[in-house]
Amino acid sequence: MDRQLQTIALQNLEQQLNAHPASLHLKFEKACLLAEMGRTIEAQNEYLQILSVDPTHRGSLNNLGTLLHESRYRSAARTAYTQAVACHPDDPMGHVNLANLLFEEGEMESARVHFERALELNPDHYQAHQGMSYILTQLGDEQKAMFHRKLGFQHHAITELPFRGQGTPVRLLLLVSTTSGNTPIKTILTNQIFHVFIVFVDFLDKNTPLPQHDVVFNAISDADLAESSLLAAKCAIARTNAPVINSPQAILETGRVRIAERLSNIEGVITPKMAVVPRRHLASSDAIELLQKCGFELPLLLRAPGYHTGQHFERVDTPERLSRMLTEIPGDPLFVIQYIDTSAEDGLFRKYRVMMINGELYPLHVAVSKDWKVHYFTADMAKNADNRLEDAFFLENMPDVIGSRGMAALKAIQETLGLDYAGVDFGLSANGDIILFEANATMVVNPPDPDPLWTYRRKYVDNIYTAVQQMLIDPKL
Repeated sequence: MDRQLQTIALQNLEQQLNAHPASLHLKFEKACLLAEMGRTIEAQNEYLQILSVDPTHRGSLNNLGTLLHESRYRSAARTAYTQAVACHPDDPMGHVNLANLLFEEGEMESARVHFERALELNPDHYQAHQGMSYILTQLGDEQKAMFHRKLGFQHHAITELPFRGQGTPVRLLLLVSTTSGNTPIKTILTNQIFHVFIVFVDFLDKNTPLPQHDVVFNAISDADLAESSLLAAKCAIARTNAPVINSPQAILETGRVRIAERLSNIEGVITPKMAVVPRRHLASSDAIELLQKCGFELPLLLRAPGYHTGQHFERVDTPERLSRMLTEIPGDPLFVIQYIDTSAEDGLFRKYRVMMINGELYPLHVAVSKDWKVHYFTADMAKNADNRLEDAFFLENMPDVIGSRGMAALKAIQETLGLDYAGVDFGLSANGDIILFEANATMVVNPPDPDPLWTYRRKYVDNIYTAVQQMLIDPKL
């Protein structure tokens, strides 16, 4: 419905409500229309008014949860979805809504319970099948994941997200994989600007026409995990003349081993020795000797492909620990990475993240930790004011912190990657070299927690969001 028709429809509803002010049905229609028009706060207030009269109103609970979720109020959205499930336990959509949020929060088992309940209620619920496929992929059960994947995506390869803006939207095709290996980019794609069509390329029929669009964003970003999806994305892109952000071909060149090789010759960059090794070789009795012949010495790092944020990524100091880790880490083959001690003179480890957007560098954070495996949200940041001060200083003074040698290396890395959206995680050596951890398009830019503790970070995250949005609004051809 276009804006003029929406305005007329809203006026008609308001006239009817003047005659029947207690009608929850009319109030609900008005709330839905306000949400469709992008008047989100007004829509939320209407839903809340309905719930003040009927706290069990199914549509209002689910729709309010969706608006809150879209607005990044996850805790409030969770409350609404939980109430919807409690009041309407036989409604599969409520279970799916809650399960999707739980999955995003990393609560896999709880999410699985609700997806399974939705399928008990409706065995053909394709969104529940989609959710189950993602969970089972994370759990390593690919056979069952494929069963649900086919039922979830076979006839649902394109999903349209609502546009809630006031003006003319930027029509965006978002290419994703149905397995994993996607950059979580939807948070940046505000529905006040973008009309997004998610294209699950693995199940896109060549005879299915693509939605009309202005720009394409390839969010398939893990070359080690999603090679087949990237090849499918290349086929999809061959059908459009629109600008493409993050060419699948460029992504294919960013596997962990490949990127370490490509960046190893850049002045001011230190890359660790890295190899992909079959599990059976690592489990053999002469595994250490085999690794030594390949140039690896203990300690080394063992990593499962396809996992990020430090999951299934361990340091191996002894042959005994190697044997133990093989019982805990999934995947075959595995990455073997030579360990480089990146601790500074104060004994602390630092991981810097810099985003690379449309030819420019943007600082995102420096995480400071006592442990070698540094991740921002598990590092000693929230409880350590000195670490937050260091983070703030880095954000404000990146060139001074990194130094001219490191900044030149970062620019060279960006040029070598050839990506419109990417990031690099790294440490710094004593003489200012970039010690590479990873460089690819998988990097997520999470909005800071609402706690005032993180106020200093908001401007810099907003800078990245704005840069990505502007790139999509006016892409360089």
